[in-house]
Amino acid sequence: MATETRDIQKHVLPNGLVVITETMPHVRSVSVGVWVRNGSRREVPAENGLAHFMEHMVFKGTERRSAEAIAREMDSIGGMLDAFTSKEQICFNAKVLDEHLRIAFDIIADLVLRPKFDSEDVKKERQVVLEEIKMDLDNPEYLLHEIFTRGFWPQHSLGRPILGTPETVKAFNRDSLFARFREWFAPDHLVVTAAGNVTHEQVLELVQREFGGMKPTGPAESDGAPRTEAPIHLEPKRDLEQVHVCIGVPSVPLGHQDRFTVAVLNNLLGGGMSSRLFQNIREKQGLAYAVFSELTPYSDAGMMTVYAGTAKETVGQVIDLTIKEFRALKESPVTEEELRRSKNHLKGSLMLSLESTSSRMSNLARQELYFGRFYTLDEILDSIEGVTDDELQILARQYFQAGQIAVTVLGPLNGFTLDRSRLAC
Repeated sequence: MATETRDIQKHVLPNGLVVITETMPHVRSVSVGVWVRNGSRREVPAENGLAHFMEHMVFKGTERRSAEAIAREMDSIGGMLDAFTSKEQICFNAKVLDEHLRIAFDIIADLVLRPKFDSEDVKKERQVVLEEIKMDLDNPEYLLHEIFTRGFWPQHSLGRPILGTPETVKAFNRDSLFARFREWFAPDHLVVTAAGNVTHEQVLELVQREFGGMKPTGPAESDGAPRTEAPIHLEPKRDLEQVHVCIGVPSVPLGHQDRFTVAVLNNLLGGGMSSRLFQNIREKQGLAYAVFSELTPYSDAGMMTVYAGTAKETVGQVIDLTIKEFRALKESPVTEEELRRSKNHLKGSLMLSLESTSSRMSNLARQELYFGRFYTLDEILDSIEGVTDDELQILARQYFQAGQIAVTVLGPLNGFTLDRSRLAC
């Protein structure tokens, strides 16, 4: 399989800010992102949701631009401006034609360096975020996942919702925003990545001009890895048509040496249309339209979860079939043919995911944030290729244990009960 050599360069400014670029001369776009190394897990409980609220608030206006001016300027160059908050990062990014990079970067720098946090805007935006929370709570899959995560990592910031709660959001004000903003948006907490038709020197010059004079604030305090629990939680919700089920076990952190084995295991279990869960629960038994497994890894913890939506009469059956797959992965080695298919699926998805400048830009940031170094595509493909059936079985035996399995069931439960003995695998 032929892979390309990627033209990637990295530079660290004296104040600790990291700049990474990938030059892709064959495209006409550039994607650029400013990544803050503090996501919602850096919040104290009373400020849960503040990182996400701050990400919203910078778009309400800066010292140089009104909210409307930000939108108008970006639209006038046909670019896309976006932002998101996760548990471990906040990111502001833009994708534009190469000739408009300077303007796009100027707008992003303005958002990240000079937000106004106007008190009137704070009031309005609180209302917007409260509506966003309501909208998400109306989505059963989201609600299920939030209940599950809270029980899985109780008393820890990774178990709390990124959006916060109505109680915490109502208490946000200009002072709390500014206090955290100064602490989090410091150069030694920032990574700037760019990919596309641009040179390293161009990006470095833009970054130095805007961010070069900032003062570092020192490393953030760590909140430590969470303690993982395995509760069984049945949440009745009568107004739903379906019962939603989440079954999960602990998994490895993002940088763990077993991460490729876990990725192959997850893929075999519920990662695609040929996966065991999809084939058995949907295709053979017809018990669910949506059924899949996924990995949620963080810097120091991880979980593997199975999701299914099914009829209230068949919840028990879906849980039993999932546990049966856990057991099968522990008891017998996977076949050569299944292992090959799973590896090829992973490799294909990975290579397809690197087609755009925006995904390359994110890939650069992720590698820097979690590994502090860059893994080539060849290294990653070789690591996937190197996974053996023995390693899969060892990992399945380690994680698929009745005492470690957490389950959340949400919907019209009709007297459904679940005992841990039913999770024995």
